[in-house]
Amino acid sequence: MKIYLAGPDVFRPDVLAWAEAVRACLAAAGHQALVPLDNEASTAAGICRANLELIAQADVLLANLNPFRGCEPDSGTCFEVGYALALGKRVIGYLADDRPQRAKLAEYYGADASWRDGRPVDPQGMAIEDFALPVNLMLGVSCTIVEGGLAQALAHLTDQP
Repeated sequence: MKIYLAGPDVFRPDVLAWAEAVRACLAAAGHQALVPLDNEASTAAGICRANLELIAQADVLLANLNPFRGCEPDSGTCFEVGYALALGKRVIGYLADDRPQRAKLAEYYGADASWRDGRPVDPQGMAIEDFALPVNLMLGVSCTIVEGGLAQALAHLTDQP
């Protein structure tokens, strides 16, 4: 299978080593990795087009949904997940911590979290989803969520065709 790897990993300081490692990992499992670095685009529009083309070529999208620059997944990754789903692709997201979002956000906000009308709210007074999902319901319902990393997501893909 051709597998697109979505996630903020492209911002890692060791991105080239990471890309080679994931290509080797997927190749060892008999798959081809499609990595956002697999193009020569250098403008924002060019990178966007190239990544959308790679997603269109993919059979499956594996998404790193770990928090990035805050307590939510990377917004670009979320877009790629939605695009893949709109194309009818299978999406498996992985998280190091798959506790319900409410528990993670209560820990993140600490004493600043509170309750209003029986619902948890963040420090700005915005309601926190309470559906026992590890991410926003739009990701938690539409994707398969696996606890762990890329290896666990890949194992789930192999175990659940």
